Amino acid sequence: MGIKTFKPVTPGQRFKTVSDFAQITKSEPEKSLLAPLKKSGGRNSHGHLTARHRGGGHKRRYRIIDFKRNKYNIPASVEAIEYDPNRTARIALLKYADGERRYILAPDKLKVGDVLMSGDEAEIKTGNAMPLEKIPVGLTIHAIEMKELKGAQIARSAGTAAQLMAKEGKWAMIKMPSGEVRKIPLKCLATIGQVSNIDHMNISIGKAGRSRWMGRRPHVRGVAMNPVDHPMGGGEGKSSGGRQPCSPWGQPSKGLKTRKKGKKSDTLIIKKRK
Repeated sequence: MGIKTFKPVTPGQRFKTVSDFAQITKSEPEKSLLAPLKKSGGRNSHGHLTARHRGGGHKRRYRIIDFKRNKYNIPASVEAIEYDPNRTARIALLKYADGERRYILAPDKLKVGDVLMSGDEAEIKTGNAMPLEKIPVGLTIHAIEMKELKGAQIARSAGTAAQLMAKEGKWAMIKMPSGEVRKIPLKCLATIGQVSNIDHMNISIGKAGRSRWMGRRPHVRGVAMNPVDHPMGGGEGKSSGGRQPCSPWGQPSKGLKTRKKGKKSDTLIIKKRK
């Protein structure tokens, strides 16, 4: 995998970089694993705007991903590595011995023809999913459950990975991609290896239009506004705010701790990320 650059024939191509998509082996998705995807425009189920600067973007269809990996001890061969417009990682199409097909998050260095398995009987191999109690200490893992049978919630984006640090009683100590060390039940499933598309973090969008393709609308800086529109607006000439950075509603945007105090899961955090 690598990053592709362009000759600066146009201003938009001067800084634009894209993935070379070398890992992808199939362009058309599996029809039986597609679902319609409606755009939310940043609004929640009540119709309230909760995420600003969302709207437009290319039409997408959702790929149904198997985050539970609950076809235990049945071998599956990798049929294809595909692009997924809904996430940064690549996805792998598995065909199980009983004929069923499912999508999973593709680990790095997974190839077409590899045989994967999930469950207690799976061997220690990249792409296999098994309970944390069966994984040796020190291994790199991803797609980790936080509750048994709930499905993977941790380390799912491109290039991320966690590390199994220790086991104690019924708990595993996991070092998160953020640096936080947290306790997770040993019965929870995790997949061995690192998530694919490691170079995603190095991609340069290059032009405003490409952000619009992804459904991101323009974001205006507070210091460029008038005082009536933003706490950081106004001032003679170009001013840089004159106060601590904040949102349009006055909430500090740098350094404010937003985690709820006395949260139940605080007892599971051994070392905070900062």
